[in-house]
Amino acid sequence: MKCRLLFLLAIFVSWLPVLAIQKPLFMLYHKELAEGCTVADWLRVVYHGLKLDGTIAGYLTVIPLLFIIASVWLPDKYLRKGLKVYFGTAAALIAIIFAADVALYTFWGFRLDATVFFYIQYPSGAMASIEEGLIIRQALFVIVYAFATAWFFNRGVLRLLPATPVKQRVGGTLLLIVAGGLLFLPIRGSVTTSSANVGMVYFSNKQFLNHAAINPAFSLTASLFKQLDFATQFQFFPEEKRMEIVETLHATSYHAEMFCDETLHATSLLNTKRPDILLVILESFSANTIEVLGGTPGVTPHLNKLSEEGVLFTNIYANSFRTDRALVSVLNGYLAQPTTSIMKYPAKTQSLPSISQSLIKEGYVAEMLYGGDINYTNMQSYFFGSGYSKITADHHFPLTNRLSKWGANDDITFNYLYESLLEKDPDVPLFSTFLTLSSHEPFEVPFYRLDHPYLNSVAFTDSCIGNFIDKIKQTPVWDNLLVIFVADHGFRYPETLKEYEPLRYHIPILWVGGAVKQPARIETIASQSDLAATLLGQLGIPHGEFTFSKDILNPRQPAFAFYTYSNGFGFVDSTGVSAFDNEGERPLLQSPQEGSPDRLEKGKALLQTLYQDLGNR
Repeated sequence: MKCRLLFLLAIFVSWLPVLAIQKPLFMLYHKELAEGCTVADWLRVVYHGLKLDGTIAGYLTVIPLLFIIASVWLPDKYLRKGLKVYFGTAAALIAIIFAADVALYTFWGFRLDATVFFYIQYPSGAMASIEEGLIIRQALFVIVYAFATAWFFNRGVLRLLPATPVKQRVGGTLLLIVAGGLLFLPIRGSVTTSSANVGMVYFSNKQFLNHAAINPAFSLTASLFKQLDFATQFQFFPEEKRMEIVETLHATSYHAEMFCDETLHATSLLNTKRPDILLVILESFSANTIEVLGGTPGVTPHLNKLSEEGVLFTNIYANSFRTDRALVSVLNGYLAQPTTSIMKYPAKTQSLPSISQSLIKEGYVAEMLYGGDINYTNMQSYFFGSGYSKITADHHFPLTNRLSKWGANDDITFNYLYESLLEKDPDVPLFSTFLTLSSHEPFEVPFYRLDHPYLNSVAFTDSCIGNFIDKIKQTPVWDNLLVIFVADHGFRYPETLKEYEPLRYHIPILWVGGAVKQPARIETIASQSDLAATLLGQLGIPHGEFTFSKDILNPRQPAFAFYTYSNGFGFVDSTGVSAFDNEGERPLLQSPQEGSPDRLEKGKALLQTLYQDLGNR
């Protein structure tokens, strides 16, 4: 029995270096982020990461424990064959998870979590962002890493398996079960009231070092369990305290009837209450690329020009970093979640109020245009569930027009949009939603003006916008048309931006068209989720059910913005900005320090309220 116990211990201990080596490999892969890290930093990453490596090693030792218990009763040859298959399978899974994680971190800025399962349901769309060379490189890495790990266990560790029979089978079985119970300690990660969690490996004020210490297999599995009960997550405050804080974020004298009271508006932006509405959601359009918003000069000359004749909202922040979450923020006025996407749950999204449903009640028809795969991330069910009667997607265009990895480029779809607007019924108001795609990674566009791939793709879409507006202005459609440009999310440009910094989420909202009364600049701090209440307020349509959307033009409404990133949030108001990491349970940014406790309280209360609402839908 002693030999079997030592063999079990050897399996657990042998997994630790296999998992620990991922830390320096991760840092080498992202060497530009690891630049400036000392040898001590590298060692601390490995040391602190061992906490979660031990948890995964414990889980990976459970199956061998069952084999060893079985060996007390079964012949040795079955045990060896079973363990060989297990070690090979486990090695492959660990390799695949790490290879996917280390590559996706480049795009996402956080370690692998359950988000990946949402996107791999739609492989064509998921693969469109990834270069073929990266796929080949990661596949080769999986083969090498998995083979080396399997060889290590099958040729090294498995040799330690004792061949001697057990005389006291019942006693031996009980002893092994008790010993197996000790695996509960590394699996749980602690002997205190807290259990293993991603935040327990955080040790530095440099977020990259904290991320490097995370075991991706643990991050992935832990996030899967967190999807189960949203209402119990992020319980920062007792209910009475939460309600008290959230009330300060509502308009004074708050009640539902206020939302259709025109007297609340300091500014009426439109010259009509029932314009045709074209909502253009711009893929990855960061304000950092738009000169009139303080961005890089020369990238978006057409949007810059249009901002002089329309209504430009200058202090708008995206609620998230992914399109699926952004669509719900824009079209439903619902805040994005830092650990999940409500679009994964059609039953929940169908319970949300939406701009389209509110307009349909007023006699509008709702149409959707997207040049890519409309089935990607449940979009088709989402739009049909929101009342859109016509959806145009990639399969409606000839194959010759779908040369982009994502589908039809923006020049094709803008031309289609122009033709469809000319054919609309003049007696029926239209709400048309158009999601662009050309400025999505890998930024391959039929256009070359700028060297930087991302900036060049933004410039391409901007040129399509200019061409479209120039043409539609020459038609009668323009006179009653309201065109709203809003980005779905920003982009990490310049590359030095941290994932939690507000500039990462700063985006444009611009209203133009014949329905716009006069040019204006609105400098109120707000989120993209506030577009719903603001638009409906301008149309005189009640919007009290949009509980997370506020009318930007309501002078009684506190001005603030809320954004989320991977298990964290940011809160921006007139006092500054605070960003909080839920995993590490600590602020990442407080600028200025003065006022930060108040900002953090409001952000926490808002996040707690959001998850209560999400869980109850």
